[in-house]
Amino acid sequence: MPETPKAKPYLDLSWAMLKTGILGYGGGPSVIPLIRHEAVTRYKWMSDEEFGEILAFANALPGPIATKIAAYLGYRLKKSAGAAVAILAHILPSAIAMIALLSVVNVLSQSPIIQGMIGAVIPVIAVMLGMMAYEFGERTVKGSGKAVGFIFFLLAFGLLQLLDIHPAAVIVLFLLYGAFHYKLAGWLKKRRLRKAGRTNETEKGSAPWNG
Repeated sequence: MPETPKAKPYLDLSWAMLKTGILGYGGGPSVIPLIRHEAVTRYKWMSDEEFGEILAFANALPGPIATKIAAYLGYRLKKSAGAAVAILAHILPSAIAMIALLSVVNVLSQSPIIQGMIGAVIPVIAVMLGMMAYEFGERTVKGSGKAVGFIFFLLAFGLLQLLDIHPAAVIVLFLLYGAFHYKLAGWLKKRRLRKAGRTNETEKGSAPWNG
């Protein structure tokens, strides 16, 4: 029997979050590229720019980042019911697997095979995060320019690594600057347009009469 249009969003959402919950080994940071692929590339639920904004807000809020993004995706598609479906689909596989493997976790943690599997997965996660960071940085350079983007990178690095400021505080600081910059850029653009309009009117008024 074919799926009804009403049921398909729930099935797509459940399947997407189920895959991210199963394949997202290593916690929230490793799941973000997977969720981005499902939400932006495959199902096109949102644009890359919107995903970046949601990622920033999710980092600033308390709690696991993957479940926050899953809840937002579900709510965006089907309100509260979608949020509940997305969260359950994302966390149930991991919860069931943890309960099933709890009795043998100590044995597995000492196994050379398991240690080798962990060592093989870590570079893959590092590459995925690096690719996502590069794409976000590329969009920053396109929007703000190379010089400003490089300054932002150095500033963020200094605040996070040298001054050891909490990431949430750094995100809020950059969000406030972004809002201020957007308003300032709009005001400057309007001012230039008004100035250009006055210049054109002056030139027309001072033009010689050829009648």
